[in-house]
Amino acid sequence: MHGRPTHRLLVLPLLVAVVAACSGTASGPGGGSSPSPAPASIETPETAVDVIRAFTPLFDGLGPLNPDMIGQGSFWESAPVDAGSPPKAWKVTFTVGWGDCQAGCIDRHTWMWQVSRDGTTLFLEEAGTPLTPEMLAGLAASSTAQGVGGAVSAGPVCPVERPGDPSCAPRMVDGAALLLQGKDGTEVARFTTDGSGLFRIPLDAGDYMLAPQPVEGLMGTAAPMPFTVGQGAETWLDVPYDTGIR
Repeated sequence: MHGRPTHRLLVLPLLVAVVAACSGTASGPGGGSSPSPAPASIETPETAVDVIRAFTPLFDGLGPLNPDMIGQGSFWESAPVDAGSPPKAWKVTFTVGWGDCQAGCIDRHTWMWQVSRDGTTLFLEEAGTPLTPEMLAGLAASSTAQGVGGAVSAGPVCPVERPGDPSCAPRMVDGAALLLQGKDGTEVARFTTDGSGLFRIPLDAGDYMLAPQPVEGLMGTAAPMPFTVGQGAETWLDVPYDTGIR
């Protein structure tokens, strides 16, 4: 994800009840099991979308694409990848648009996954105009859960920083293992990011520590991050790794 703020902690209000609960340990898409129980079979566009929503707060406020609506800038699409009934997999795309969307939106940012019938996910791509910090904060504020969510990225990407250059924006980290500890130091959950770098773990209210683990190919591991989950709120964490590029 590009254009996101770093080194910040944002507490988000709860808008509706938690959709899916988490128990025990968890790993992210591409890391094995889902952070919340997936349906036995993903047979509808909506259930495919819910699988991805379980991995991030960013998409809670997005509704389905309405082809009859003029000016709809942000939406999700979920299309079967084959003609089976139900299909073997769904391609799920989340789109955020801004800037004169009545005329088709000047800027767009998209994320895309494939969700198999058994709930297995594969991150495909992230593309488009880099998100501004304000856009990212607005998406995160649509959270409908209680717990922690965020994004894992690595920088710098360029030897010489060029502010505003999308090619030098921090890159999202694939395969970052995040260890979550309770106040007494016991392990509460684990999550392994896919190529989107996004994560989400439902939690009870209380104090926690996020302990990022080393990632092969990155010189610096993000420092442990203490945080608090309020009742009916979701905490957003930006988790910064160091590429070692200077």
